[in-house]
Amino acid sequence: MRRVGTGEWRGWREATEEALYGPSGFYRGPEGPAGHFRTSVHASPLFAAAVARLLCRVDEALGRPAELAFVDMAAGRGELVTGVLAALPAEVASRARGYAVERADRPAVLDRRIEWLSRPPKGITGLLFANEWLDNVPVEVAEVDAAGVPRLVLVRDDDGAERLGEPVGGAEAEWLRRWWPLASEEVPFPGAPSEEMSSDDVPSDGMPFEGARAEIGLPRDTAWAGAVASVDRGLAVAVDYAHFAAARPPFGTLTGFREGRETAPVPDGSCDITAHVALDACALPGGRVVTQRAALRALGVSGARPALSLAATDPTAYVRALTGAGEAAELTATGSLGDFGWLLQPVGIPNPMIDGLLVDVPDHEEQ
Repeated sequence: MRRVGTGEWRGWREATEEALYGPSGFYRGPEGPAGHFRTSVHASPLFAAAVARLLCRVDEALGRPAELAFVDMAAGRGELVTGVLAALPAEVASRARGYAVERADRPAVLDRRIEWLSRPPKGITGLLFANEWLDNVPVEVAEVDAAGVPRLVLVRDDDGAERLGEPVGGAEAEWLRRWWPLASEEVPFPGAPSEEMSSDDVPSDGMPFEGARAEIGLPRDTAWAGAVASVDRGLAVAVDYAHFAAARPPFGTLTGFREGRETAPVPDGSCDITAHVALDACALPGGRVVTQRAALRALGVSGARPALSLAATDPTAYVRALTGAGEAAELTATGSLGDFGWLLQPVGIPNPMIDGLLVDVPDHEEQ
């Protein structure tokens, strides 16, 4: 799907909003996200089963309420909420109520028991789960100019050409100062040189250098806080590719995807536009971040191969177990889906996922 470009210069946040969610936006297409990229939800039903087990943990922590909510943020075509409800034990399923939150129209084939909303319901008791939502919350992009000043990047919507606009100011400048500094007096240069850079390209004294970029994550912080506020008691989880303050990428992560392949991010409605998430900035007091690998293993997803002896006694079960091991390995793989961050935000209950997990990021109040 492609809208007609106007040739107008706009900030990346406004241009992305229109390109993804406008009347002819990318996410309005009938094929949905699954037609263009592969998320954990699409990789294996093991993911939905693991989230169902997490919902059961939340249910226990809540004391088995009469109504248990599961809210699927950025639900696509409802694949996750459908899989989670189907994987629940009968007793829990009898009390569960599913919500799919998505801007696109409701799919005709979706189970009518699942409520389709444009915003999360208020006052829920249960689990709010946002799988690859925050990376599609549009943000402004900043770039350091020749004088060392961070400026907003403007983009032309018909071809993706860029130019620099006004200096970053106000709340956006404060966000950069705290979470993604581009000035030497705040923190040293974040992170080691990448494969695309030589050590000569990175200023050794931490001075800002021309072309350094950052995505200003303030709208994501606000969006996440609003989603968490909809939970009266329970747990909110955000799952996304993430980076952290000690190692922000020097040139940002803004990119596009179309039909399963990475492409130039042109905001004309023809491709997904995404950027990795500063989950440490999003975290509210009490929030913790762990890797997807650690979270899924704690929820019973293992890539261990089945014993060869099973092949002799029950070949069908062996093949089934081997397939599951392969899917689990994909979900937990280093350098891929396993590196996703899970931001765990309990509301009114102890965090049901912390026991036995290595906590990767400290409490928000301690940063």
